[in-house]
Amino acid sequence: MTEIEYINHRFDPDIVEFHDHAKAMAKAVGYTAAMKIDPQLAQLLRLRVAQLNPCSYCLILHTRAATDQGITAARLANLPSWRESELFTNSERAALAYCEALTAFDQIDFSQAHKVVAELFSEIEIAEIAAVVINMNVWTRLKLAQGATPRTKP
Repeated sequence: MTEIEYINHRFDPDIVEFHDHAKAMAKAVGYTAAMKIDPQLAQLLRLRVAQLNPCSYCLILHTRAATDQGITAARLANLPSWRESELFTNSERAALAYCEALTAFDQIDFSQAHKVVAELFSEIEIAEIAAVVINMNVWTRLKLAQGATPRTKP
């Protein structure tokens, strides 16, 4: 596999005090966090947010993490078109719709998305789904703001 490195074209987030707080949030709900929701579902949500925003850094990181979680190449390839794919369960579909409603809330009926997800998940699972999506939205926007641009290592 080709080695990738990132160049920050805008600012270095390590000099921002927020970085320590963001690290703590990532530890709580990031891709290594232990939660009640299925790890593959959490990873699908992270990757979907990266696709929607779109964040090159997060797309590469979370595609690798999804592969490490055992998510098949076919499901990864179909994630942008999950509505037209039968590779996702009803629970995954509900969570993906909720994810999109939280990420692009001005374009999607959030109330309807919440109603559907509430029929399939417990209150704590919904809170975790929301936390994963919100966390990813923070990280994708941070990486976009800093200008994290992938390139092949020389």
